[in-house]
Amino acid sequence: MTKEFFTATPVKQVFDRIFEFVPVGTEKLPIAETCGRILAQEVVAQTHLPGFARATMDGYAVRAAATFGASESSPAYLEIIDNVHMGLAAQTPVGHGQAAGIATGGMLPEGADAVVMLEHTAKLDETALEIYKSVAPGANVVAADEDVAAGQKMLAPGSRIRPQEMGLMAALGMETIRVFKKPVIGIISTGDELAEINQTPEPGQIRDVNTYSLAGCVAQAGGVARTYGIVADRFDALRNTCTRALEETDMILISGGSSVGTRDLTLEVIESLPDSQILFHGIPIRPGKPTILAKIGQKALWGLPGQIASAMVVFDRIVARFVGHISGNALSYRQHDRITAELTRNLSSVQGRTDYVRTRIVEDQGRFYAEPILGPSGLIRTLVEADGLIEIDMNTEGLEKGETVFVTLLR
Repeated sequence: MTKEFFTATPVKQVFDRIFEFVPVGTEKLPIAETCGRILAQEVVAQTHLPGFARATMDGYAVRAAATFGASESSPAYLEIIDNVHMGLAAQTPVGHGQAAGIATGGMLPEGADAVVMLEHTAKLDETALEIYKSVAPGANVVAADEDVAAGQKMLAPGSRIRPQEMGLMAALGMETIRVFKKPVIGIISTGDELAEINQTPEPGQIRDVNTYSLAGCVAQAGGVARTYGIVADRFDALRNTCTRALEETDMILISGGSSVGTRDLTLEVIESLPDSQILFHGIPIRPGKPTILAKIGQKALWGLPGQIASAMVVFDRIVARFVGHISGNALSYRQHDRITAELTRNLSSVQGRTDYVRTRIVEDQGRFYAEPILGPSGLIRTLVEADGLIEIDMNTEGLEKGETVFVTLLR
């Protein structure tokens, strides 16, 4: 193994590589099954919404001009000519000096251009109405194209479908829509020190945490995890598993075996695969520096650190963006909420690398405080207790107690 591969690649250059990988294919799904999926086509309205002028209040549909000057001391008097029934078109046009009873959501009759709220009226008898407040044209009315106009571009490919987008497509009468398929992400855990979770570890062994944690990360990022279990530190075993995973998945994650060491085989296996290209080995971040990204044909293969905190931080800050990209998600960089909080202790750092510090958020009297959780990157507890990550910029030597910091919330 040559040391030149372990020259750390700046994070910006890492993300520049994202466009070397193409999104997965598409499929057509019923609208009811699309929540959380990524849109693969443009949605253009074929009709106005709501499609007809509707009342937004209970009251009377009128010509606004007939109410001008109306007040409690000098009401306007109108003739009631009809009542609009919900779900039906109004039958009688409204002329000047006339009114039609209408409920919220009812279709405005021809000739009417406003609705007087019920509380501003008094019904004298079945045909006579007093109005105590004037209305302007358009008052308490939604126009036929006020929500959406026919021909309007509503949704772009690459956007995530939320319940509100599902509602829009339903309102437009769309029964199915084309979305990107969920990418299948292969997960391989390497190391002779690993034991299955249903086994009692022998002295010197630990249970395989990474397979399960990374599978959860993949699901949160919009992919489908396919796990390949534990692979021993043997060249043939790892290469055979990688070959199989390349045939069955859209991206591969190998945890363990990415650092420089006598028993680390990931780099050697990658170099042996057909049409392989190592894009970088090493990122100036902590935890997670010995991360590998390779391109095998058209697919990404990641060599992640074996320490669980390192692997999950790298996935959260780096790999998730790539998963989002091949998922078709044009906004995959908008993955996290951030809050501001007051730092509760000093944090040291080293210039030339970006540090991600696991952090607990504590709220006290309406203020948020960031309590760093320190510990080696092999401790799963530090992630369980963490609410987010503080990023210490590579040009900063540290942060001081009392500083206001951004905390990127973990999903």
